[in-house]
Amino acid sequence: MIQLTLQWLFALIFIFAGIMHFLRPAIFLKIMPPWVPRPRFMVYASGFFEILFGVLLLIPASSTLAAWGLILLLIAVFPANLHMALNADQFSRIPKWLLYMRLPLQLVLIGWAW
Repeated sequence: MIQLTLQWLFALIFIFAGIMHFLRPAIFLKIMPPWVPRPRFMVYASGFFEILFGVLLLIPASSTLAAWGLILLLIAVFPANLHMALNADQFSRIPKWLLYMRLPLQLVLIGWAW
């Protein structure tokens, strides 16, 4: 029961985050490293895959595929979180320590997906 609850929580986190990519793309564009090509497309693509893998995580037949997809997605978005931490002055509304805490949180989320 606990595992199922955690699986739903994990899925909902990603579904919500993915939806936010479409509702508030400017937030995600701001954290995109300048070297990333087609940043708006990347924001929408990452949002799409967060929603897709979140939903697939809730379907037993596809939950393993979804978990692997989320692991790859978390690795892919790590540069954006690193960019945000290294440019904390651009995100003054968020405490610097919190920006750095997001980096190891990526590892926790990868472990959770695993």
